[in-house]
Amino acid sequence: MNNSTYQLDDFALTLPISQSARITAQQFANQQPNPEKAEQVRLNTLAVWVVNDYLTMMDIPTDLQASDSWNPIMRLCGNVADLKMPSVGRLECRPVHLHQQRCSIPPETWEERVGYLVVQFDQSLQEARLLGFMPSVATETLPLEQLQPLEAFIDHLWKLRQLVNLSQWFAGIFEKGWQTIESLWNVPELRPAYAFRSPETLQLNALNQPESITKRAKLIDLGIQILNQPVMLIVQISPEKNQQTSIHLQLHATGNHVYLPPGVHLTVLDSSGTVFLDAQSRKSDNYIQLQFRGEPTEQFSVRVAMNDISITEHFRI
Repeated sequence: MNNSTYQLDDFALTLPISQSARITAQQFANQQPNPEKAEQVRLNTLAVWVVNDYLTMMDIPTDLQASDSWNPIMRLCGNVADLKMPSVGRLECRPVHLHQQRCSIPPETWEERVGYLVVQFDQSLQEARLLGFMPSVATETLPLEQLQPLEAFIDHLWKLRQLVNLSQWFAGIFEKGWQTIESLWNVPELRPAYAFRSPETLQLNALNQPESITKRAKLIDLGIQILNQPVMLIVQISPEKNQQTSIHLQLHATGNHVYLPPGVHLTVLDSSGTVFLDAQSRKSDNYIQLQFRGEPTEQFSVRVAMNDISITEHFRI
């Protein structure tokens, strides 16, 4: 037994395949135009079903019926084995045969996926093994020895569930804590003092903006570093050409404070944690701002900091 096989055996999880799963997989297979496509759909369906059972055991929400793999047109036209996870995204569940050393990853699944779980089947189709996980792929074959254990998958899901999913904002779905700017500024103790005197400075709250622009705000509390007064982080997004999204950030003073304290940082970090953009408040700054564009599924973080105190919000486009 080689080392990679030993490692896979060490963290693989074996699960039974229910009769309902086999019946559904056969029904989907019977709808296909040839034996090769039928076998592909059968295994894809079983892989998705097994992963769905696993996530159900872990009390992780799924939406099987909304998955592309449960759509007859998508099954016919593509090689999809996705499982939709509310507020997270689509997880790809790729099947492999016993003794297979590589997993096929169709290019059509390289985007709009939050990860890949590999499911191993033997000829009996009585049970399946969850071999491991990869957060992303960009090749058509994945060596099984590169798989990460299921514990890494659970950690990955936890991080994703902490992400602010900006693509859902366009559909009117917002995470807890992100409110309209108006609702926050209707609270007297939060409305910036300068807003009463200079409403024209509130660029992100301007009237007659295009309907495609979506914006939300959140209070960021750095405690005594901001004189016990929270600051307000405003995020505005709008669609651009080539599927890009324009992202505009502003950090405002609130309440009786006309200006941000000098030295407050608003920083954008890329997915690796590297600083991408940074703005620092100076004396007499009502707010500071940053603007950039991002690609679909791209992740970034926004850090608000002063001295040694910071709070970071994580986003996915």
